[in-house]
Amino acid sequence: MSLDAQAKEKVYSRVCDLVTRKHFDPGMNGANWEELSKGRREEILRSATNEEFEKKIQDLLNELRTSHTGFRHSKSPNIPGRHAISATFMRCNLDGEQRWMFQDVHEGGPAYVTGLRPGDILLQVRDRELRPPAPPIFPVGEESQYAVQKPDGKRIVGTLNVPSPRSKNHPVVVPKAVLCSQMPDGIGWLKVTMFPGAVGIDLAKMLDAAVAHLKDSTRLVVDLRGNTGGGIGGLRLMSYLTPGEKEVGYSLTRARKEKGYARERLPRFGRIPSHKATLLWLALRYGFIDKSILVVTEGLGPQRFHGRVVILVNEHTSSAGEMVAAFAQENSLATIIGTKTAGRLLSGSAFKAGFGYTVGLPVAAYLTWEGRLIEGKGVAPGVTVEMNPEQLLAGEDPQMNRALEVVQAI
Repeated sequence: MSLDAQAKEKVYSRVCDLVTRKHFDPGMNGANWEELSKGRREEILRSATNEEFEKKIQDLLNELRTSHTGFRHSKSPNIPGRHAISATFMRCNLDGEQRWMFQDVHEGGPAYVTGLRPGDILLQVRDRELRPPAPPIFPVGEESQYAVQKPDGKRIVGTLNVPSPRSKNHPVVVPKAVLCSQMPDGIGWLKVTMFPGAVGIDLAKMLDAAVAHLKDSTRLVVDLRGNTGGGIGGLRLMSYLTPGEKEVGYSLTRARKEKGYARERLPRFGRIPSHKATLLWLALRYGFIDKSILVVTEGLGPQRFHGRVVILVNEHTSSAGEMVAAFAQENSLATIIGTKTAGRLLSGSAFKAGFGYTVGLPVAAYLTWEGRLIEGKGVAPGVTVEMNPEQLLAGEDPQMNRALEVVQAI
């Protein structure tokens, strides 16, 4: 149903108010929200269709240049490829034209299940040619016909079945979150594609099982490439990198920032519960206080691979994945290899804007224990190794090769 003028006015006013009151800091990247929202008001309210209205509000929010910031309708099926099909992309050249090439394809996700792999070049989605800068978008809860060119030059047509996400506020299709294998020379390989769940109880159990499987490893390669982030489950991974309890960093709300704070006195979170029955206790403890929280590792004891760890990251590693990389780097617990991470590390929440619309906004910043803000900056690796389309086409992985060289030499 098309929105009338009054409905558009209500939604737009609600969006403007939410950004003013709830966003951690609308001006953190130099944007003047009041000026922007007033200047675009008439243009946005004159939108002829719902789609145009939605796009113009999203374009306005993009001016804030903050992560976890978006506007969508609950019935909108379109979400970015990294969340919809558990895959990331890089630009490539095909016959003199820019195209999207699959880069990270996570096992268990829709792209992987249908047979898509790194190095495949995306040609069409739903009979529509797709070229950069238009992002690869896939409707969730639906089937999408696609066409790709394989590394051997063959053109393949297939169907992507993208399931509906469990949460409408945080629409993410979850692949296999944790994979591991024992490699030669005592090297363990641990891949974490995301950190599902707000508290991460199930994810923590997966990591426990993986580390138990790698109990004989004297060296460890942790692969966070393409990791889309998630909840606090990353704490369990960070806790496996150091034997004792160590400060990781802290979230910081606007209210706490304005009132002033001492980081050491912030409420501490240092243990992922083992049972979901504990969630009620957590809700009572943290649900009614300011969301500024100090995160501390769990003190899981020594591991055979301590001091001999490499973490792989790339430009798609974001959010909680960046928290892990920054913690390891800051405390010299691992060598970071790959390319600079996405710089998308804020704590986000979703708010209703009326008429089925939701606004996603960052409500808290995250700072490392040394006070570094990762948002907009990312984590720069200690050893930079680029990945290019030609290497993907050839099935090569120079980043993994370098990680093995470095971890064997430690």
